[in-house]
Amino acid sequence: MLADTEAVLLDLDGTVFQGDRLIRGAKETIASLQEAGKRIAYLSNRGNVSRKEGLEKLERHGIMVAPESLILSSTVTASFLKQHYPKAAVWPLGNRGLAQELLYTGVKIAQAPEEADFVVVTLHDKITYEELNAAFKASSAGARMIATNADKTYPDEAGQAIDVAGFIGAIEAATGRKTELVIGKPSCFMAEAALTYVQAPAEKCLIVGDSLESDIGLGRMQGMKTALVLTGNTRKEAVELLPPKRQPDYVLNSIDDLRGYL
Repeated sequence: MLADTEAVLLDLDGTVFQGDRLIRGAKETIASLQEAGKRIAYLSNRGNVSRKEGLEKLERHGIMVAPESLILSSTVTASFLKQHYPKAAVWPLGNRGLAQELLYTGVKIAQAPEEADFVVVTLHDKITYEELNAAFKASSAGARMIATNADKTYPDEAGQAIDVAGFIGAIEAATGRKTELVIGKPSCFMAEAALTYVQAPAEKCLIVGDSLESDIGLGRMQGMKTALVLTGNTRKEAVELLPPKRQPDYVLNSIDDLRGYL
């Protein structure tokens, strides 16, 4: 698996972490990959945290990484808006990390929902009615909708929890307007950001994650090697039901199994 691999793209939720808990062997596996000279990018659909918050979480668990190696859907969304719509005003629906990342990148935050050109929707695990209604008002007034990702669930310490798809569904159902763009995995936007960072061709990369759709789907469409871990969203039985072309190249019990390939 790793003999001719130059770079490893690691998912975070369900692969390195379960909620705030570090998955057993994750820290040691990352250290082993670094010692073996593999370039590592941390490719996460987390859109409700800023890169600063993500780095702090990794550091709390003793994992020190280069800031540029942490590629979050919030970061890629902010970069997309700044590059393609530099004068647009945005109304964020999500935890404060999304707004922090937008502001850090230089994206303008609308002063009122009705003034927004875009609504950016991500996970919000402390949402209030007023916040949801503000996003509804922005969309109803004509703001176009972008989602940091469209995952239905993500794994935390207690099991599966609702993810961004639930918030997208609420706004779409109430307004009749559709999400125009999803930035997170398995999109080309996340793939391009990761490949630019690791400076390796896709065929020399291995992506490791817990989602068949987001992680394995991205790798398959880009020509990367793919490894599914069973510590998050996917059970082994689900893999066996897939047609061969949609199956991962490798199925691992956890990220810890990667060390056996070094």
